[in-house]
Amino acid sequence: MARSLVIKVTAGADAPERCNQAFTVAAAALASGVPVSLWLTGESSWFALPGRAAEFSLPHAVPLPDLLGAVLAAGRVTLCTQCAARRDITPDDVMEGVRIAGAPAFVEEVTAEGVQALVY
Repeated sequence: MARSLVIKVTAGADAPERCNQAFTVAAAALASGVPVSLWLTGESSWFALPGRAAEFSLPHAVPLPDLLGAVLAAGRVTLCTQCAARRDITPDDVMEGVRIAGAPAFVEEVTAEGVQALVY
C-alpha cells in the first residue's frame, strides 16, 4: 500500500502558485489512490469558508473549488485551530466536511507510520 500524505498549505492568495500546487498535489494523490489529509494554515485558512475558494484565480490551473471539492470528497481537510482563531473563524463558519484541529492532531498525523508530510 502506498504511504499516505499529510499536506500542509500555508499560502493563499498571497502566493497563488504555491497555494495551487498544494491543492493540485492533494487532488492528484487522491486520484491515484493515496490517502490525503490537507491542512489549511496561514492565509489558506480562508478557503475553509464557503465560497472563498471561488474567489481564487490562477491562470492555467484547475479551479481551486474543483481541487478542494475533490479533497473534501475523498480525503480529509483540517483548518488549524490557531489560524482560525486569528481570523475569527468558528466551527459554524466552515464548509461541511472541514474540521478544526490544532498542533497535537497535526503532529499525531505526521508521525504516524507510513506518512509523508509535505509543506507548501
